[in-house]
Amino acid sequence: MADNSFSDGVPSDSLEAAKNASNTEKLTDQVMQNPQVLAALQERLDSVSRTPSSYIETLPKAVKRRINALKQLQVKCAHIEAKFYEEVHDLERKYAALYQPLFDKRREFVTGDAEPTDAESEWHSENEEEDKLAGDMKNKVVIAEKEAAAAAEEPNPRGIPEFWFTIFRNVDMLSELVQEYDEPILKHLQDIKVKFSEPGQPMSFVLEFHFEPNDYFTNSVLTKTYKMKSEPDKADPFSFEGPEIVDCDGCTIDWKKGKNVTVKTIKKKQKHKGRGTVRTITKQVPNDSFFNFFNPLKASGDGESLDEDSEFTLASDFEIGHFFRERIVPRAVLYFTGEAVEDDDNFEEGEEGEEEELEGDEEGEDEDDAEINPKKEPSQPSECKQQ
Repeated sequence: MADNSFSDGVPSDSLEAAKNASNTEKLTDQVMQNPQVLAALQERLDSVSRTPSSYIETLPKAVKRRINALKQLQVKCAHIEAKFYEEVHDLERKYAALYQPLFDKRREFVTGDAEPTDAESEWHSENEEEDKLAGDMKNKVVIAEKEAAAAAEEPNPRGIPEFWFTIFRNVDMLSELVQEYDEPILKHLQDIKVKFSEPGQPMSFVLEFHFEPNDYFTNSVLTKTYKMKSEPDKADPFSFEGPEIVDCDGCTIDWKKGKNVTVKTIKKKQKHKGRGTVRTITKQVPNDSFFNFFNPLKASGDGESLDEDSEFTLASDFEIGHFFRERIVPRAVLYFTGEAVEDDDNFEEGEEGEEEELEGDEEGEDEDDAEINPKKEPSQPSECKQQ
């Protein structure tokens, strides 16, 4: 049975509730009179009130109107920046024409079609300079005689064997794409060229992979075209950070019979539902290969968004194309010797070290992480059929 006791005509439950409410008010008053609590609460309120969006909302309409005008100016700045990058692309095309005679000579030395002169082949490394300073003339004469004898006996292969294939092996980004059965094909790679789109044409660049005659396909050149865009997005103009690759096209590889490494043949058993007989059929399925590079995933052009895996694959493809254009082709010999690879590694290690040091300095502080959006950059057709 419930306790229905009264005190001075007031139920005991009501007295208890009133007592608790009174205690709560006293506790609240005590807390609010504590300077530390008040400071913490004020700091919390200040941080909320100081967020950019909430601050803008508090401004008068006349000020908001002026801010909108500034945004219009910012959009115009983005369009001017886009024109700037278009002119940069024209400048790249101009200087590409100046580089090309040097790259053509590089190909001749690599393939053995030409032999460098003594002046062209003269290069003194740091070790060689140290050797010159050390030792007397007698030792130098002895060393020279031994080197001459060794040179007479050692083989003299044509050009620089496996030049581009060695670059593929040295660069992690590329070696990850190469399968064991790709290697004999890549040993026939003689040159990689970058061709920029012509004036008045949509911004793009083409990677041309030149192969000597081989037992795998009949193409002399395989191409990959990267299409670029240098204009602010209408829906989000403030996200513009320069030209970016937006799509790419490959080409058809004319494989010789039984040599297509991008597919593999599997055997599969099928059972007839009615008769119960079993037959073995063969079918071709996709196979991992570097040469899938020439059959790229297409960016969706019908307004449908790609799934996460496809987005990652496409982004990786764009990154590789940009790396060929900006690093591999211009500095091929340094990737062959490994010097450029070491420079890249040292640069990455230096960045990581700075990041760790900054994190240590900022320990205990709450700051927003700066988000870095890497720019993507990218071309046109060649001697294999465009897909």
